[in-house]
Amino acid sequence: MSSYALRSLFVFASLTLSLAAEYSKSEIDYDFGDYRGKWCLDDHGFVYSIGEVYFPGHTACPCTCTEDGPICVKPSCPRIHPKCTRITYKSCCPVCEAISRVCIHKGKTYRVLEEFMLSPCERCRCGANREVYCTVAECPGLHCVNPIYEPHQCCPVCKNGPNCFVGNIVIPAGVRVEIDERNVCFCSYKEGTWETHHQATCEVQETKNERDETFEQMDRQLIPKLETIP
Repeated sequence: MSSYALRSLFVFASLTLSLAAEYSKSEIDYDFGDYRGKWCLDDHGFVYSIGEVYFPGHTACPCTCTEDGPICVKPSCPRIHPKCTRITYKSCCPVCEAISRVCIHKGKTYRVLEEFMLSPCERCRCGANREVYCTVAECPGLHCVNPIYEPHQCCPVCKNGPNCFVGNIVIPAGVRVEIDERNVCFCSYKEGTWETHHQATCEVQETKNERDETFEQMDRQLIPKLETIP
């Protein structure tokens, strides 16, 4: 058997004998007599009568001395400030005696009124009350459907200028684009802004044959009128 096991066995045997001796004591074996069921003792040896309320220790909750022993009840304690750095106990409840003079946010420390960036879009400040306040940047409306995010920049930008979709095709704003021989499309803007609609506006145009037929009809309508001129 190892020396550690022998020491453990010796300590256990000593505690067992001590407890057995405690319960086998008679009244004359106690320094102040057998006080059980008669009064209560606190951690410092002070005596309290049955029915008396006392505090067994410095951080202990109030207890009432009864014939069955002390009955202790924890009261409702006020909330401790989350920035508290030194706590003491008064009447069982913790009391804050010192509050941190810095802000601690996500494991980092910041001075009062110090500003810092959590991300390209999120700016924060350590307030006078040691609380951190953050604001998120608002990006302006985009004029394109294929914005690009630049490194270390919060808002996306339209590298290719304003544009819009025709189906899955991207067309630039400011020009009319013939999609086929009958359809021409262009980017339109939202009312009162320079922000383009995501989908283009398309119109049906006449084919070359239809235009030729239209011109012929106009010519036929004009010829009789010319013959009637005196």
